[in-house]
Amino acid sequence: MHSLPLFHRITGQRVIVLGEGEAAEAKRRLVERAGGVVADDNQAEAALAFVALDAPEEAAAALKARGLLVNVVDRPELCDFTVPSLLERGPVLVAVGTGGVSAGLAKALRLRLETLLPGNLGGLAEGLGKARTALRTRWSQAGDRRRALDAALAEGGALDPLNDQSAAALAGWLAGASYTAPAVHEFTVTSDDPDDLTLRQARWLGTADLVLHDPAVPAAILNRARADAVRCALSTGDRAHAHCGVTVIIRRG
Repeated sequence: MHSLPLFHRITGQRVIVLGEGEAAEAKRRLVERAGGVVADDNQAEAALAFVALDAPEEAAAALKARGLLVNVVDRPELCDFTVPSLLERGPVLVAVGTGGVSAGLAKALRLRLETLLPGNLGGLAEGLGKARTALRTRWSQAGDRRRALDAALAEGGALDPLNDQSAAALAGWLAGASYTAPAVHEFTVTSDDPDDLTLRQARWLGTADLVLHDPAVPAAILNRARADAVRCALSTGDRAHAHCGVTVIIRRG
């Protein structure tokens, strides 16, 4: 990754926007939409700043010297952070970024995703948020909860996010959902390119609690696993951990 994606809460906080014209106005609207307070005064207390000036170098340097994180319109080399193309479905935010390389590409991808995600996806998210207590009651162990949700939210699952009926199905699923025992999946890779993984292999990695791997398996493939998944080099002793949650064993062919 070239950047660390973050969602920064700015509700009620001042955000400096310097500049005039369409670019600056677009940043002001974005800040207000996220609940922030636009500050034109560059002396105002703030943590973030947007600069939309023809010659932004001096203003950006001054703001950075005060400890602010700065975004400079159309100058990615001067940016501390970039603004992704955003898709909003209630509390669900999908951000598509290119690190400032191509805003047009990010927008095109976001528009394509707009056609895929149901309009009531936010309702599913809100329902899952309200169901936290019920989920903890039904599955007291965090690993069991995660596996139950992974199965329900998978393609074709009871709560498939791309199914516009999933929000309405949440209560029924929670009342009747059963626990599925943790699985062990094993496969061999013959390429160092993660794009050569099959859809099934990529899905296994995305749900794994433990990844046991041949030392020759490259990091690019291992990085397709969840960030919090445990990784261990494959050995005879490591198999003792295979019963702990969903385990994926990767060999290098």
